[in-house]
Amino acid sequence: MKLKIKQQILMEHLNNAIKGVSSKNLIPILNCIKFDLREEGLYLLSTDNDIAIKTFIKKEDIEAIDTLGEVVVSGRYIYDIVKKLPSTIINIEEVVDSRLYIYTETSSFYLNCNMVNDFPQIEFEDHRNPITLPQKVLKNIYNQTAFATSNQETRPVLTGINFKIQKDQMECTATDSYRLSKKIVHLNEEVLEDINVIIPTKNLSELVKMFLDDDHFVELHIFNNKIIFKFDHIVLMSSLINGTYPDTSKLIPETFKVKIKTNLHELYDAIDRASLLTNESEKNTIRFESHGQEATISSNIPEIGNVKETIFIEKEEEEDIHIAFSSKYMMDAIKSLEHEEVELLFNSEVEPIIVKNKENPNLIQLILPIRTY
Repeated sequence: MKLKIKQQILMEHLNNAIKGVSSKNLIPILNCIKFDLREEGLYLLSTDNDIAIKTFIKKEDIEAIDTLGEVVVSGRYIYDIVKKLPSTIINIEEVVDSRLYIYTETSSFYLNCNMVNDFPQIEFEDHRNPITLPQKVLKNIYNQTAFATSNQETRPVLTGINFKIQKDQMECTATDSYRLSKKIVHLNEEVLEDINVIIPTKNLSELVKMFLDDDHFVELHIFNNKIIFKFDHIVLMSSLINGTYPDTSKLIPETFKVKIKTNLHELYDAIDRASLLTNESEKNTIRFESHGQEATISSNIPEIGNVKETIFIEKEEEEDIHIAFSSKYMMDAIKSLEHEEVELLFNSEVEPIIVKNKENPNLIQLILPIRTY
């Protein structure tokens, strides 16, 4: 293998390929990136067996292709080398003794190569009925739900986002059993078969980092044990989480005793300030009490002090609500709405709180209260 390529172009693609390399992997070949130079261009591949990434540089973006071939080298070292080289033409050449020679006019490196046959064979096949979405839609799904997933491996199904697709409706749910986020997206076409899969949140995180243009589209190829995302010059394959996602359909109440509307930014800022006098060991608990058309938000640390914030609200019911909840969970929920107004829906101090915006019924946040009253 022998080619010449601009540092900026190779670095752009290495930034994506490196996401499939795990520094914690005990299998050496899974810490590598495969360079596959063909007549049509250069493919870079990486995998840690949980996620696999393929990115393609077309021949028109390569300065010169002299010899086709494949090499497998340490992902972290090739990444760091190219990153620190100046913005110039890089020469990459496989030489004798299974080594890769990387050089410019002023710098040169040799990297030992691994056996190409040891690198996993990855099938990036197409599903006969892929789902196509704007990248912006999938990014919004992630941003508005991922924070509610669990990071506790004791319940693996809760560390992912549940995608349920029926006909032309896609329902995306995340929960850690203390809060829940649900986003509904309407598709342009109906799916032929119902889909119910759990995608690891950490893999979706790597995916959305690669999105560069909200107006571009991404294809979802969903199989029984994996999902493949295809967009621009990149293919990302993720494993799916095995198991049955909990049925959350009955958790969201349909009627409420107290409905409060207020300015999102004012509520967020008041909770943010009140959270300064909370303890993480006590779940960052704050108290929320309504009094007619006002609400107070308060918290205290006995040995430090206390804080009290007042905001104006809109409430039609005469009944008031006294309730406590995690300031962190509420701030995460509010921030996801991306709207000037927020609606808080209550039934009692021990029943779930619903956070939403009336203009966007397709996004619902649920938070369990904390019993202090």
